[in-house]
Amino acid sequence: MAASSIVFEGLLLRPFEDSDAEPFAEAVRESAQSVGRWMPWATPDYDTVQALAWFADCRARRELGEALEFGVFCEQTGAFLGGAGLNEIRRGHRFCNLGYWVRTSRQGHGIAPRCVRALAAHGFDHEGLQRIEIVVAVGNTASERVAVKSGALHEGIARNRLIVHDRPVPAHLFSLVP
Repeated sequence: MAASSIVFEGLLLRPFEDSDAEPFAEAVRESAQSVGRWMPWATPDYDTVQALAWFADCRARRELGEALEFGVFCEQTGAFLGGAGLNEIRRGHRFCNLGYWVRTSRQGHGIAPRCVRALAAHGFDHEGLQRIEIVVAVGNTASERVAVKSGALHEGIARNRLIVHDRPVPAHLFSLVP
């Protein structure tokens, strides 16, 4: 099973603790306009009750071996920066999805690409994965740039691959392999 935390290039990725609920909710509210366009859960009224429910779901899926979701923090200050994780883990076929988001006030500082590199290394070195996919809605150019900057290979566009705001949308499919 996964390490409880990952330290990588100035970042601390660790499982969420209930005490993270308010900083998490605050970051989601701050980021609702930028992140919420692509991640419908990120709303201007996101609250600590929703954060605690998400953390409980993360713990349950971690216990089942289905996902490894992390809060992303500044290693030096402990400031909450965003979230990232390996999810939809298919151990039989040794692949998963990798997702990330960075709070608006910290976007553009290379945090997301570092998260991708840290999680990919962890997935390959400690989880036995052989393929990690990054699925990005067409039009989400910031997330596309993160995937490319992280060394992921663009494999194509899949029709109706994601549901965003209750509508099917095409998505870029990127992959990382060891």
